[in-house]
Amino acid sequence: QVQLVESGGGLVQAGGSLRLSCAASGRTSDTFVMGWFRQAPGEEREFVAAIRWIGGGTYYTNSVKGRFIISRDNAKKTAYLQMNNLKPEDTAVYYCAVFRGTGLSLVRNDYNYWGRGTQVTVSP
Repeated sequence: QVQLVESGGGLVQAGGSLRLSCAASGRTSDTFVMGWFRQAPGEEREFVAAIRWIGGGTYYTNSVKGRFIISRDNAKKTAYLQMNNLKPEDTAVYYCAVFRGTGLSLVRNDYNYWGRGTQVTVSP
């Protein structure tokens, strides 16, 4: 089992920044991919970004390219999502998730383990 705990959410004005963290524990492996997803009220959970734990390759959904940066600290087994120039449409619960593999995926069902999420609210 892998446990994931997100933190760093909160309320911010449009144009502001937040940094989310996702700490992994349990039966982690170097050969995994960590992703961030988000879910707004009444919407489907959507892919935001992913990072390969070894090699650090990344992938972003178009709506956050140039504003969000995903990174990881291997020693701490923690991934980060730096969110800049936030917009009201970024308001959602943000989840981190992992699966064992090396190919970056934006498909929700590829991910086996999920955190409980952290709320991000961006006011106009």
